[in-house]
Amino acid sequence: MNIIFQILFWVSVTSIFHSYVLFPIILKVLSKKKQANSLFFQKNEEELPYVSILMSVYNEENVIEKKLQSIIASNYPSSKFEILIGSDASTDLTNKIISSKAKTITNIKFHKFEQRQGKPKTINLLENEAKGSILIITDANVFFSENTIFEMVKHFKNKFIGLVDSQLIIQKDSVVKNGISIQESSYISREIKIKQHEGNIWGTMMGPFGGCYSIRKELYKKVPDNFLVDDFYINLNVLKQGFQSISSKESFVYEDASSDIKEEFRRKVRISTGNFQNLFLFKHLIFSRIKGLSFNFISHKIIRWLGPFLILTAILSLFFLVHILFYKIMLIIFAGTIAALLFDLIFLLNHKNFKIIRFISHFYSMNLALMFGFFKYIAGVKSGIWKPTNRNQYQK
Repeated sequence: MNIIFQILFWVSVTSIFHSYVLFPIILKVLSKKKQANSLFFQKNEEELPYVSILMSVYNEENVIEKKLQSIIASNYPSSKFEILIGSDASTDLTNKIISSKAKTITNIKFHKFEQRQGKPKTINLLENEAKGSILIITDANVFFSENTIFEMVKHFKNKFIGLVDSQLIIQKDSVVKNGISIQESSYISREIKIKQHEGNIWGTMMGPFGGCYSIRKELYKKVPDNFLVDDFYINLNVLKQGFQSISSKESFVYEDASSDIKEEFRRKVRISTGNFQNLFLFKHLIFSRIKGLSFNFISHKIIRWLGPFLILTAILSLFFLVHILFYKIMLIIFAGTIAALLFDLIFLLNHKNFKIIRFISHFYSMNLALMFGFFKYIAGVKSGIWKPTNRNQYQK
């Protein structure tokens, strides 16, 4: 019986180690001296494709004007893009602000929806009216640089590229000592590097940064109304059609890091629920013949999504192996890391933050959110409507 629990323990621990440690190292080694694309459009107005920028907004009065200004300030020719905005039954000043801007900026096409329908359905409706051969799907709280549009779009001269992600930069003012902004910023930075390597090596990046990415209109597949993670759904459909998905290192966009633990946990539960929607819909890609796709899908996503169950399996196995000294030590180590959750709660209540302990608790909280998301998926998801995370928590 011991051998069974030892196998369960080592399979669980090795899988987690592979996904979080070994896999990124493998990608870093393989991606040396490789770049995803070397065929670009030049800054020639006649050659550049027409772009449709799609935005679903809900109560974004605090950020929408700044977002629109960041788009209009782009060095991409104004005659070469349109901005399609769908207000998902906003109840604040969002509609008034956009309507005012639309009077002076002819690029803006504004649609006010009277009933909430969720981001996927709103984007689907906007895509129907988009005239551009390239779509940029973006969120209101993600701000462009003047080069954002061009640096994404230039890659589409390569006919094999179907989706291009932007390069997220966390605004320094949003990274504060309290809360989880330091941990979130570190996690996001690491994820960006992993996705860059996936795109550089095989062109099979595992999901864009949902706040801003671009896709060939011909490859866009309607997102089911009840889906909660639309960007990953869109990305995998691009790969399924035999096109590449990459990240653009020079297409910078800016966003705040999340700091509110409750808000971020709620967001992660929603994303986790959507992850399992995508997993069960695209499970056949586990055995894909597309180079690098199965390896990335399993290593980067599936193992992580199954992380809470792997952790539980490892801990339960240790209880049956506690009579063996090595496994007794491992159980003590596991218990120590779990105790960090309690210590971190005490520190939070006293407005203190010990980085190492917060990183440990952040890891466990992400896995707890995954578990909650799994059971929410099992219970059934009827709607793609969700409450957005509070925006720009740190602006003074």
